[in-house]
Amino acid sequence: MAGWRALLLGTALSVGMALGAAAQPTLRVGMAAQDVGRLDPHFATSTIDRVVVGWMFNGLVRFAPGSSDPATIEPDLAERWDSSADGRTWTFFLRRGVPFHGGYGELTADDVVFSLKKAGTASSSAFSADFRAFESVEAVDPHTVKVALKENVPSLLGILTNYSGGYIVSKRAAEERGDGFTRAPIGTGPFALDKVTPNQSAELVAHAGYFRGTPQIGRISYRFIPSDASRDLAFQNKELDLNYGRSDQTWVNRMRQQPGVTVDIFEPAELAILNLNITQPPFNDIRVRQALAHAVNRAELVRWRGQDVSREGQSLVPRGYLGFTEAGVLPHDPARAKALLAEAGHPNGLTVKVIHTQLPEMLNMMQVVQQQLRRSGITLDLQVVEHATFHQQVRQDLSPLVYYSAARFPIADIYLNQFWHGRSIVKTPTAVTNFSHCNQADAQIDAARVSTSREEQMRLWAEAQRILVQQVCGVPLVETLLVFARRDSLDYGYRLTGSMSLGPVITEQTRLR
Repeated sequence: MAGWRALLLGTALSVGMALGAAAQPTLRVGMAAQDVGRLDPHFATSTIDRVVVGWMFNGLVRFAPGSSDPATIEPDLAERWDSSADGRTWTFFLRRGVPFHGGYGELTADDVVFSLKKAGTASSSAFSADFRAFESVEAVDPHTVKVALKENVPSLLGILTNYSGGYIVSKRAAEERGDGFTRAPIGTGPFALDKVTPNQSAELVAHAGYFRGTPQIGRISYRFIPSDASRDLAFQNKELDLNYGRSDQTWVNRMRQQPGVTVDIFEPAELAILNLNITQPPFNDIRVRQALAHAVNRAELVRWRGQDVSREGQSLVPRGYLGFTEAGVLPHDPARAKALLAEAGHPNGLTVKVIHTQLPEMLNMMQVVQQQLRRSGITLDLQVVEHATFHQQVRQDLSPLVYYSAARFPIADIYLNQFWHGRSIVKTPTAVTNFSHCNQADAQIDAARVSTSREEQMRLWAEAQRILVQQVCGVPLVETLLVFARRDSLDYGYRLTGSMSLGPVITEQTRLR
């Protein structure tokens, strides 16, 4: 046995012995996935990976369980913190005696420094752009970390939450395991990875030494069931306790009719966008981009999805984010779409080859969009691939149109920087998720990021959104709320209104009755 499989076996044995994992109770979770992707939290970009990573890692600070509201950010691995008068220097005082999984010792400032530097480096993180303003991160002593900024940022605590680049990992484990860390990660969270069986499940075990107390659930079986029908049948047959749901009104209504079942619908909404590569034909012609925008019928998409679970996208930043503005998206107008195509030299329409994921929820929505565009003469030739492959290929710039649905920390700065700033263009050294190659609003995004005036920030964020919408760098579709169904025997231990990990957070308080 070689490679990461051998590494995982070793991890499973050491975790099992160190944690004294109980066989029961086991929480059985069904996820719409063929397999898990990357469990290094700094590379966990898909919903599939984000959900499970949220159970294994902590940040210096965290959103209160059940919330995605920045006003609820509270201590996590840091007991407290303070900042200088100018907001450029922050000092975090760590909890003492916090153990890592698998016998990897106690958390120290060196682990925090390593983690934040790793998260801020493009070769070792998908979220490095968030850390652009960091000048230095240093250990003052074994339990104190100082962060110095080159410039002010809209929300430093937002960057350091238990989300994306804010997760803290074991320095020793990451260095020892190298590339294998992505399938055998070590954190401090309430659950540790036991093993991954490809195309079957990821098995997690309770972290008996968790600093908030031993979890009441002994194990989590995170099962990969890509078929909606198969997953729903398993849930109905009580083979699953928690089921990844469809953001579809019919599905929600059907699940609500089942006895002993609760459907949770929660924030943040994921904004689905058609990202258009403005440097490649046919979308290097703004008339084609405008035609596509006029061909989209958002009201129809909301009716198809359902009023309880969706709302129309009105900008290239989601509603509810600090800095959101209605940016004047082009209205549904098929006749205008056809006229613009003709002006652009496509009187008989055009066909675009598009790489897309087989993830059912995204595929179903894209097929509806496909039908809408066809009415105006735009044919999407969908090349459907497994979800992890989709993420890899779109980041290689292999598709001129990318359907991408995402939620981020709810402030315009993060979304604008990751999706619409020039330094985030895919296949560049600082790539994040700018599939459009747009950089027309870079000046406004940068100025807003360093401004110390909230009024000025709001004005600049609004201007950036209007520029990007006017250039049709992307076409917002709908904002879709997160949906999971659970058996009433599952008690989260909190009221679920939001989750930045895109799924219910399973904590030491979660229990199966």
